[in-house]
Amino acid sequence: MDYQKITITLAPDNQDFRDILMAALSETGFESFVENDDNLEAYIQAPMFDKTSIDAISGGPLYSFTYVSELIPDQNWNEVWEKNYFKPLVVANQCVVRAPFHTDYPKAEYEIVIEPKMAFGTGNHETTSLMMEFILENDMKDKTILDMGCGTGILSMLASMRGAKRILAIDIDQWSFESTVENCKLNNCINVEAKKGDVSLLGSEKFDVIFANIHKNVLIEDMPKYSSVLKNNGLLFMSGFYENDYTDINQKAEKLNLKTNGSKTRNRWMAACFLMQNTN
Repeated sequence: MDYQKITITLAPDNQDFRDILMAALSETGFESFVENDDNLEAYIQAPMFDKTSIDAISGGPLYSFTYVSELIPDQNWNEVWEKNYFKPLVVANQCVVRAPFHTDYPKAEYEIVIEPKMAFGTGNHETTSLMMEFILENDMKDKTILDMGCGTGILSMLASMRGAKRILAIDIDQWSFESTVENCKLNNCINVEAKKGDVSLLGSEKFDVIFANIHKNVLIEDMPKYSSVLKNNGLLFMSGFYENDYTDINQKAEKLNLKTNGSKTRNRWMAACFLMQNTN
């Protein structure tokens, strides 16, 4: 799938205004951001790009912004990644994430090799690394797991390495589906089944653990389906939203018998864990 990239210049430019703008853009479907010294880059799946919704965002009297947009064809993504040089990442001193072209990287208990393509999820973004920390802290042995918005398959692979019994990984994006399949083969994670689609693919199978690293609106919309396929006392880990969005997320969770069970924040991004407590 093609992506639309917008490069944004803020005036004045500071971290608070960047965070406010990124939160507003995430509400319109932007799913990844890169912060540079003098500008901000935002990425959205090309079919979801809506110039009108961006132009409607206002910084009021606090700040203003201008932007230029650029279509990023999917076949160019490897070139983009190599240009920006995806560096090896160590998560919680336990897991190293690297690309096949890396030769010098730290050693860790778990090693995940990612073939960088047109799918976000190398662990460098806060939401992914926070979810990985949750996986490292919780028991995955012999668990059945659902990974919604699987991207590169990084969360599925870490869960597999941590002893999960079966993982179903789902993403609406063709590149993400293909990337998950390729990366799981590369890492010998043979118990991960990848599918292209959304929550409509889910049937009667119940899971011990669910990962959902997607943006806020999709999480809230799909949470009822997540809860319907989560076993009693199962865990739902969600990220892809800012900490000031947590109230909306939690209110929806409470209506579905999902009890808050911990959270993590980094640079205002949040990951949260919920425990399913059926009343029946």
